[in-house]
Amino acid sequence: MRRYIIFSFWIVLMYPLGVDLHLTGLPRIAADLNAAESALHIAFSVYLAGMASTMLIAGWCADHIGRRPVALAGAVIFALASVAAGSATTTTFFLIARFAQGVGAGFCYVVTFALLRDVLSGQARAKVLSMMNGITCIAPVLAPVIGFIILLYFHWSVMFYVCAAYALVSIIFCLCFIKETRPKKPPQTDKNSNDIKVAKEEFLNTFFLTRLAISCLGMGVILTYVNVSPMILMGQMQFTSGQFSVAMALLAVVSMSISFSMPKIITAFNSRSVLYTALGLFLLNALLLGIFLCGADYVALLLVVFGLCGAGFSLMFGIIMSQALSPFVTRAGMASSVLAISQLSFASAYIWIMAQTGVPSVTMLFIILLTTSLAGAILLKRYPDRPE
Repeated sequence: MRRYIIFSFWIVLMYPLGVDLHLTGLPRIAADLNAAESALHIAFSVYLAGMASTMLIAGWCADHIGRRPVALAGAVIFALASVAAGSATTTTFFLIARFAQGVGAGFCYVVTFALLRDVLSGQARAKVLSMMNGITCIAPVLAPVIGFIILLYFHWSVMFYVCAAYALVSIIFCLCFIKETRPKKPPQTDKNSNDIKVAKEEFLNTFFLTRLAISCLGMGVILTYVNVSPMILMGQMQFTSGQFSVAMALLAVVSMSISFSMPKIITAFNSRSVLYTALGLFLLNALLLGIFLCGADYVALLLVVFGLCGAGFSLMFGIIMSQALSPFVTRAGMASSVLAISQLSFASAYIWIMAQTGVPSVTMLFIILLTTSLAGAILLKRYPDRPE
């Protein structure tokens, strides 16, 4: 059991590693490829496009072919794409390699949740998924530092070769220690059940849709916070880039601390209470931002809000994802894909619409916090926990 958890933690880190490791090298990459640095920032969108465009394929393959082959395919694609990105001599080739990197990361991301759905159940899965959120919080803090150290001694391409080596370790780990976990037979449908749709593992069942909606709102909160925090702190509050980096690192520690404490929290309190606490923190944040918008423009107030955004999301993530996956056994791969694509699409669409309509950064965060806290509480009240 432990090796599956370690493997899941390892491969899920490909996604943030592909995002953050090379960031400090962007100026040198731009110089070598004769491209504007701003043009290379498109590589982030291209990377996410690679992830999103193939997640459904990864989910289908995980359910019909197996978790292990999908994990291996994702790691191989990520490794080859990383080598290609490190060897790129033109911007176009670099962007194509980044898209392929996203494909590999997306395969591994999807199969992680399906694999954990196979080997863990109920409370144990919620605990592990919560800790996984803490693991992924480490990458944005450490990866740029590692990238900076690499740049001190090597060419920027080595950063991508490190990504390839990371994927190679995943391949070896999978081949040597991981067995197939995909269920062999579909579950028997209880014809007397009051929830036939759940028994048939259909996605259009109320329990799954409510948990999907809450998870999308939660992802909207955390990605909006990440997106607007530079504009608020460096734009409005005049933070230097160094001050901003220190602040974000400390805020990440808050999220990590909560995530790694979740096993004890879930043991001590029931899941429903923890979810309501998370939504309560979002509502408190909305009230604090309301005070900020009314003229109390204190930096400390903003930092408290940002810290509570991470804390609330950390309290929510593992439990809501575990509940969303709970109705699915043979279709856990597709369920993971639907969750991931919906979360990224909702958050991206919200941020884009708010930006296009000219909504200020603080107001953008205020709206999603208030909406998530109220809508989430209504959904939890109306559609309570479904026993596993």
